[in-house]
Amino acid sequence: MSLPATIDQSACCVPRITASITAEEAERAARVFKAIGDPTRVMLLSLIAGTEGGEACICDLIEPVGLSQGTVSHHMKQLTEAGLVTREQRGRWAYFSLNDGALDAAADALRPASLAR
Repeated sequence: MSLPATIDQSACCVPRITASITAEEAERAARVFKAIGDPTRVMLLSLIAGTEGGEACICDLIEPVGLSQGTVSHHMKQLTEAGLVTREQRGRWAYFSLNDGALDAAADALRPASLAR
């Protein structure tokens, strides 16, 4: 088997891949994926999604996950900072609702532009 005498350098050096999202969009998506990388946080999101009215008091989230109020509050802070939930203070209790568009936006960051929603 003989090798070609010359290699066409331009064939492999033409940039065929371009960034489909900005660095800022990638950072935002990474925060979302990092936040849902913890099973407890996924469970908390599921619990909130399953409530009537789409919101839950922190007091209602403690027992189902079997963690202390402080630990659940820490997880909810991570979800809030990632933009996955919104937090509303009512008296001494915090209520959380899902931010519906956050997961879709993160998923769209991984889709080719032609398939994005």
